[in-house]
Amino acid sequence: MYFAGIIADPKAMNESDFNRWIDGAYFYMLSDYVVAVTLSESDIAQDVADTWIKSGDELRMSAGWSCYCWLLGNRKDNEFSESKISDMLEIVKNTIHDSPERTKSAMNNFLNTVAISYVPLHEKAVETAKEVGIVEVKCDKKKSSLLNAHESIQKELDRGRLGFKRKYVRC
Repeated sequence: MYFAGIIADPKAMNESDFNRWIDGAYFYMLSDYVVAVTLSESDIAQDVADTWIKSGDELRMSAGWSCYCWLLGNRKDNEFSESKISDMLEIVKNTIHDSPERTKSAMNNFLNTVAISYVPLHEKAVETAKEVGIVEVKCDKKKSSLLNAHESIQKELDRGRLGFKRKYVRC
């Protein structure tokens, strides 16, 4: 699957191709960093990611939120509906603590990404991160991780990264 991510042509893939691919992703490193990255370079990225976010399946949901992180961190702000991203921040605020573990992590990354890379909703994302507070992500045989989006955002702001955009998503 890793090699497939390198050679895939996102522009030639359709929704069923991405769905078949996510079905085979058995680990978050594949769903969030191979499938979601490749999806983010396609023209159907937002539609597919929206479907995955609503799916109820942990890795699909995680991949959907991750796809938005890759999109927001690479594309111009005017390519997104501000009201849609705002609604997504509300979903994060209201559901992150009760979401599946990998989805919590991806939602937390989404908060960070909106606050840093999507300038129109920077303030709302910072406020949402404050309201969300610390997010506990339970790991299988390890100690839980405690995620603090507000703290992470502040560190990025201190480094002057507001408005940061990647030149490329895939290597």
